[in-house]
Amino acid sequence: MSDIRRFPGMSHLRAEPTAHILRYRKGQLISSVRGGSFWFRPLTSSVAEVPVDDREQSFLFNGRTSDFQDVAVQGAITYRVLDPELTARRVDFGIDLRSGSYLEEPLERISQMVAQTAQQLALDWIAHRSLDEVLREAVQDLRPIIADGLANDPALADVGLDVATVRVTRVAPTPELEKALQAPTRERLQQTADEATFQRRALAVEKERAIAENELANQIELAHREQQLIAERGANERRRVEEEAEAQKIEALGQAERAKMGTETKAEGIRLVEAAENQAELERIAIYRDLPAQVMLGLAARELAGKLERIDHLNLSPDGMTGLLQTLMAAGTQKLENAE
Repeated sequence: MSDIRRFPGMSHLRAEPTAHILRYRKGQLISSVRGGSFWFRPLTSSVAEVPVDDREQSFLFNGRTSDFQDVAVQGAITYRVLDPELTARRVDFGIDLRSGSYLEEPLERISQMVAQTAQQLALDWIAHRSLDEVLREAVQDLRPIIADGLANDPALADVGLDVATVRVTRVAPTPELEKALQAPTRERLQQTADEATFQRRALAVEKERAIAENELANQIELAHREQQLIAERGANERRRVEEEAEAQKIEALGQAERAKMGTETKAEGIRLVEAAENQAELERIAIYRDLPAQVMLGLAARELAGKLERIDHLNLSPDGMTGLLQTLMAAGTQKLENAE
């Protein structure tokens, strides 16, 4: 928007570089310049400001396909003014010389013209195609159709407009129809997800079964080894008991052998002692055999005296002594025979 400053009898206008200023006096064009500034008389002048920068017009409209389905087309168009003087002749771009604002709404009119032309081109293209074709081809094919149609449209050319770019950002059916169209894909994706879940569960079950089998095999192996350990312990215990019994048997045999040897040694000692005693007795008897009777009688008396604890009366007569000696001799002969 231009900046206008008022002074007594005169006004000054300063325009932006993107605005083309047309100054008229008494209906005649006296100045056509882009941007700049100038003085003018408000009472005898009129000014039109035509923007020459790129303008963008978005659009959103509904169309119906050949199979009677509604679709929405959304996008944007970038356009510019090529011939400001021609545009100013076809559209009122006059501005208020006091405030600098437009007297009418020229920009809205031009934008509406561009949008309606693009809408008509898109509706014609959609009406001759089915829903599947529109959804599949619209974003790619509809853009050049709208661009070419706007570039070759005589109404826009008469206004002095040029279309720079056309963008089609979205082509979609109604929400209910879009949900219905998405249902098969959603179901397919859900089936794929369910299949993946089932496979994951099957794999988990398979792994759990393998783990259970492994644990069972380990338990069986442990039980087998425990059985071997018990058998080995039993064999070791039997071997130990047998060895202890064998050791006890050997010890008992040794003790019996030692006892036998001790008994034999003791018996041999007793036999030797008795033999020595018998020999001594025989030698003594042999000595006594050769002694005279009187000596024998004296020895007998001495022996008898040693045996007696108390003697009250002693009577030594030849008859008594003779019988006593005979008795002693008989006893010594009998002992000698027993020893032999």
